[in-house]
Amino acid sequence: MILADLRHYLKQHSRVALADLVNHFNVDADALRGMLERWISKGNLRKTSQEAACGTSCCKCDPALIEFYEWVER
Repeated sequence: MILADLRHYLKQHSRVALADLVNHFNVDADALRGMLERWISKGNLRKTSQEAACGTSCCKCDPALIEFYEWVER
């Protein structure tokens, strides 16, 4: 995967959870964070505050993957 693929996906979906990116690209979360940091440093992406729980108490989501990123058009 290259940064252009990631940019295209982010632009298409506007707001994305890290877990969705991990599943879509089949890439380790830490590797994705490094790529996302590139877009954050350029001002095209921002990490948004963590959302509240989904409303269930199943606890199946990995808390480390509950991060949201939002594409910013400049």
